[in-house]
Amino acid sequence: MKTIIFDLDGTLADTSADLIAAANAAFSSAKLNIALDPIDDKATAFQGGRAMLRLGYSRLGISLSADEIETQYQVLLTHYEDNIAQHTTLYAHVEATLARLLDEGYTLGVCTNKPEYLAEKLLIQLDIRHHFSSLIGAQTVGISKPDPKPYIESVLQAGGTVENSILIGDTKTDRDTALACNIPCVLVTFGPQGDEILHLSPDRAMQDYRDLPTIAKELLS
Repeated sequence: MKTIIFDLDGTLADTSADLIAAANAAFSSAKLNIALDPIDDKATAFQGGRAMLRLGYSRLGISLSADEIETQYQVLLTHYEDNIAQHTTLYAHVEATLARLLDEGYTLGVCTNKPEYLAEKLLIQLDIRHHFSSLIGAQTVGISKPDPKPYIESVLQAGGTVENSILIGDTKTDRDTALACNIPCVLVTFGPQGDEILHLSPDRAMQDYRDLPTIAKELLS
């Protein structure tokens, strides 16, 4: 069984606008006159909710404790869950490529640092959940990427073996995860970092999802 595991945010879908909207809702609930920009702050959105909160507060010269960040993070998560796919879109050719990979005999899974319940809801709303045999989110196994445990569990849950798997991602976290598991890593160049991701020396760089069947065949030959 040859397995392909995907990151979610910035890899399968551009979720940045909805993530930033959730952070801005948290700022508004705290009656703060600050808002992140959907374009200028897009890269921070893919670093997670806490990173967005820290950025916003830092622009006001405010440094929050870890407990205060967690309180605001829960406000962010509540808003995000209620508005999870208002502006989120799949990257071009994702759905057709997933269907083709399944037809060619691959098993597919998702390993993300998004909380699992939110990843589940988003994949369902994007109508691609049925393509994946596994879904591992942040802390599903008690720890998140780049620790290898979430990736290993996502492969096993999909019915595959780590040595016959590859990871598709968009960040240093994904690259480090692949290195920790000693498996090939494909990084997309249409994600938040664009071609800058090439400095991480992935096993392959992917500019278009239509290239993935060929890349997978090469890496899992």
